[in-house]
Amino acid sequence: MHKTKTPEIIAIILLALALNPYNPYGFYVLLRWVCCAIFIFLTITSIENKKESWIWVFGVLAFIYNPIIRIHLNKFLWTIINITSIVIISISFRKLRNEHD
Repeated sequence: MHKTKTPEIIAIILLALALNPYNPYGFYVLLRWVCCAIFIFLTITSIENKKESWIWVFGVLAFIYNPIIRIHLNKFLWTIINITSIVIISISFRKLRNEHD
């Protein structure tokens, strides 16, 4: 994968902050844009590195967080998705790093 983990760290921080139910609506708009961009970047990086399973995982996440064609869900479901996204990013962070060691 790529050498820096900054995009993953940014996504994890934003997704963790999204668990606060009192965030303004604008925060969630920003979250969609940033996470979608990061997941597109990770999808492209996975394509370049021939990591087929991660291509699908990050591609689906990019689709879910797409700010243009939005998926409208209630707060409970978004909380589950955000937590799941944090777990997926953490797993990819460790798994892909271990492949290079």
